[in-house]
Order: sequence, then C-alpha cells, then structure tokens
Amino acid sequence: MHGDADSILMGDVNLSAADSAARRVNRLTGEKVADATKVDAKKPESVLRFLKGVDVFLSAVPYTFNLSLSRLAVKAKASMVDLGGHTGIVRKQLKLDSPASKAGIAIVPDCGMGPGANITLAVRAIQMLDRADEVRIYDGGLPLRPRPPWNYSLFFSVGGLTNEYTGTATFLRGGKMVEVPALTEQEEIMVPSLGILEARVTTGGLSTMPWTYEGTLRVLENKTLRYPGHWSRMEAFADLGLFSEKPVNIGGSRIVPRDMFHRLFEAQASDPEARDVAVIHVVARGMKNALPSLAIVDLIDRYDEKTGFRAMERLTGGHAAIVAAMIARGTIQPGAHSVESAVPPEECIREARKRGIAVTEKVEGI
Repeated sequence: MHGDADSILMGDVNLSAADSAARRVNRLTGEKVADATKVDAKKPESVLRFLKGVDVFLSAVPYTFNLSLSRLAVKAKASMVDLGGHTGIVRKQLKLDSPASKAGIAIVPDCGMGPGANITLAVRAIQMLDRADEVRIYDGGLPLRPRPPWNYSLFFSVGGLTNEYTGTATFLRGGKMVEVPALTEQEEIMVPSLGILEARVTTGGLSTMPWTYEGTLRVLENKTLRYPGHWSRMEAFADLGLFSEKPVNIGGSRIVPRDMFHRLFEAQASDPEARDVAVIHVVARGMKNALPSLAIVDLIDRYDEKTGFRAMERLTGGHAAIVAAMIARGTIQPGAHSVESAVPPEECIREARKRGIAVTEKVEGI
C-alpha cells in the first residue's frame, strides 16, 4: 500500500504462520499481493531459494541469524533490512559494505522502534539545531492499562527483553564512549496522557550511533521508559542472578537461571488482549541562531483498532518497511549502512505520518 511493491513474499519455518501473515496483508490491502512460503533461516540453501528474484527483504528472525543472512543477501544480490538486537553483530554486518556495494545491494541493520526510529528521530533533532552538543533519547512500549505486580506487558520476545536488561550500554559522555551498566541511573520523565514514567539504562538501543558521533556530540544516551515500580522488581531479579546464563545445579539437574526466568515471566507478562502505547522522546541541546536551545522530537502511537496492530508492531515494522522502500526506490544507495548514516530523517518522518504515526517537532530557547 505504501511501498509500491509488485508482490510480497512472507517466509517462515512454520508455513501456516507465513500463510496467516500473507492472508492478513491481503485482507488489509484489499489486494492479492502477498504469498507464503516455507523458509528455514538455519539452512543457507533454503534462504537462497527464498531470495531468488527478491529485490529487498526484511529479516525479523532472532539477531543471531542476521550476520549469516547478510552474507547470503550479498550472494543472492538481494537488499536487506533487519530488526537487529545486538550491536556487536551489527558492527560485523557493516563490514560487508564493500561486498554489498559490489553486489549492487544495500544492507541496513538494526531498524525498528529502538534501535531504529529512535535513532532516526535523534538525527532529526540534531539537524534542527545549528550545533548539537547533547542528545538524550527516551523510549518504550507500554500497556495502556498496566497491571501489577510488573506494570508491564510483554510485546516482544522475552529473550530480547532480558538481553536489553543485562550487560552495558555504550554512551557518549565528555565526547568519549563509556560503558554504563543496564538497570542503572533512574530518572523520572513526564509523558503527556501517561503521567510520570521511570527511565533506566538498557542495552543496545543506540546501535552504532555512539561510534558515528564520537567527537561530535559531548553527550549521547538512551534510556527505556516503564511505569513506576517495574524497574525495582527487575533489579531484584537481576541481583538474585535470574538473568544469568551460567548453569546452576539444582537437584542433580543443570538449570540456566535465565531460561527459568523466561519460562516464568513470559507466562505472567504475556497478554494477547493488551492494548499498548509506544513513546519516543528526544531532547537535543545545543545552539540555534547563536542562542542556547533545545530541539525536541516526540512520537506517541497507540494500538490501532482498525488493523489490530499494536503500537510496537506499527513502529517496529513501520520503520523497517519505510527503510526497505527507500532502498527499493534508490534513496539509499548500495553498501552496508548504519541507520544514522543511511536514513534521511525528514523523509522517514513524512512516511511515518502517512501511516498515521504522529511525530511533533519544536525548537525552544533555554
């Protein structure tokens, strides 16, 4: 509908899941544009069969597959966008710039809501100033009606959640890259219609942006938004060791604590009926017309009753689809590119607005 595709091929290792997705696309567009096929990301020959004749594909599989899929994309000469999830893997993908360029394809990893749209909006905020010195990004996907005790509903894989809640985040402070532990540095942020939310450090949300802007920005950081009370409970689980991947011996069996947490938390935090709201709030501090100023970019999106898409789905899939369409139209040139270097923010925001996603921008003096 928005990308001017002649046809769309939905692939999954579970053919019934791919067929269900294709039928949903056809129903929403009112056209027979999507077909389904079986594809196994673990088998290169299966992926190459799937990519035959494909111009651009979007990888929504776990991030562990994305480096091998990028290499197969080069081999098949099919451009690629993915939902990322691991900055280390993304940096390896970007090293395929020369092979991708020679193959005449573009690879843009780490698209989606965050990383992805949050980075694009941050670049837009930087552009709104004559000089930006500090950029702070706050984002999160939340249930419209939080339920205790977690005040959270799981809108993506529980493995992706714990991946963000562990390790360290790479930020810029004093113009240099620093590592900041996950679940630290809580602050309160007022979000219209949602009230006071709590923000803490999580990992991976900035993707490669710190490397790109090191020496240009003095401060660059990203925190995740949650309803009050969520973070203190997650911190307790982390302190107890439930996010650890190191097996422990229990009654003669070796148990991975994180696997146990996944099994228990997913059962309690999953709610297929939950409506959600997604928030991205970017504040850039710097100079405009020789005056100290703030550039503020806000995005708030909610569950779409018409299509049945959650806000997280709209932003995650929407950003990736917009980037894929940019590749197909030639806006993004061949090579392997980071989101912050490849995606033109103003055009991306225009496309988001066409999809009913509200983005506001303003510059104000300090």
